[in-house]
Amino acid sequence: MMVEASREAPSATRCGFVALIGAPNVGKSTLVNALVGAKVTIVSRKVQTTRALIRGIVIENNAQIILVDTPGIFSPKRRLDRAMVSTAWSGAHDADLVCVLLDAKTGIDEEAEAILAKAASVNHDKILVINKVDLVQREKLLALAQAAKERMSFVRTFMISAISGDGVDDIRKTLADMVPPGPFLYPEDQMSDAPMRQLAAEITREKIYQKLHQELPYQSTVETDKWEERKDKSVRIEQTIYVERESQRKIVLGKGGATIKSIGADSRKELMQILDVPVHLFLFVKVRENWGDDPDRYREMGLDFPKE
Repeated sequence: MMVEASREAPSATRCGFVALIGAPNVGKSTLVNALVGAKVTIVSRKVQTTRALIRGIVIENNAQIILVDTPGIFSPKRRLDRAMVSTAWSGAHDADLVCVLLDAKTGIDEEAEAILAKAASVNHDKILVINKVDLVQREKLLALAQAAKERMSFVRTFMISAISGDGVDDIRKTLADMVPPGPFLYPEDQMSDAPMRQLAAEITREKIYQKLHQELPYQSTVETDKWEERKDKSVRIEQTIYVERESQRKIVLGKGGATIKSIGADSRKELMQILDVPVHLFLFVKVRENWGDDPDRYREMGLDFPKE
């Protein structure tokens, strides 16, 4: 019915890009997943898990909201860090609306202060989203909102808990009203424009972080090498986990291959839930020295390669 309605009166539809910016671990990926109602970006306790602009797509009434989940903004040190920060700000400047996320518990620390100062230069309507409100008393929340508004102008303020879903519906309805008039840019049944190969790689990378916590540095990545849809409706997926040193390869494999088997089992289980078909997942671990300095790797992740 929505397709017919938009065909009869295309001017009645609305569509726009909404960028979510904030410090690492503030809850951007969790909010994207809550707004979409499905898992489209990986969520991890470790920061810096979202490396590229992975979009979630929301249909709300006659509006299509395209969410740009940017990498957490932080002080860049390595080349990969600088690429991620550059991508985050380009996403904010290119969007129609910008949601600035603050962590209710952390408040306005040095990172949040720098983000607010830079976000003030973005020439779009900005919405303040204070996340994790279930962890803080109301008086502190009101003081935090006031402190943020003293630093820049916001058209709306929301206090939410992305993980529980509290307040998420209100944001979804507001964004639907605020995106500009225009035709839908994506098919209505398409949740994310991230290819399934990329989503599968992101899910496996999440499982690696969950299993290894502090043991494995961020100089690791996952690539989906083969994706075969078989006659019995199952999917065969082959992925390679790349690390920079042999010592890291041994960490991922674990004693007798126990760690990689556990990672593969968790990833396969989640992929089966998303794809709703049997999944045969095969993981390999290879050493690729200095992959963090390889321009091709950046292009694969949707990032520009910084020259310095």
